[in-house]
Amino acid sequence: MKKLAFIIVGFCFGIIMYKSEAASWFRIYEMFRFESFHMYGIMGTALAFGVLFVHLIKRFHIKTFSGETITIAPKEKSITRYLVGGIIFGLGWALVGACPGPIFVLIGAGYLPVIIVFLAAVFGTFLYGLVREKLPH
Repeated sequence: MKKLAFIIVGFCFGIIMYKSEAASWFRIYEMFRFESFHMYGIMGTALAFGVLFVHLIKRFHIKTFSGETITIAPKEKSITRYLVGGIIFGLGWALVGACPGPIFVLIGAGYLPVIIVFLAAVFGTFLYGLVREKLPH
């Protein structure tokens, strides 16, 4: 039953992303050319809600549905890892026109050439797993 709920939430999230044009290559292109506020507004709103909810989880010690306390481990502070990772992620996003979430939305919407992007993302994740121990984290 829980898995069905997750699938339904995923479908709703995908529909919202598609209808709000958050998965639109043209909207992403406009964002990278600083021609439209649309995507910055969506990401800024998500960031604000994320910060708010993480703060509330930490402050009120909110528990999961199964009763376990939610703990958020502190991140290692390193400028290099975020700069290099962000540049690689941003270049991939700009070249492809989609970050990982919208890839699934675009495939679901019938844009089948995005399957190539999906396979490349899976391959990149696999490659990272192979060289992870050799990278300076």
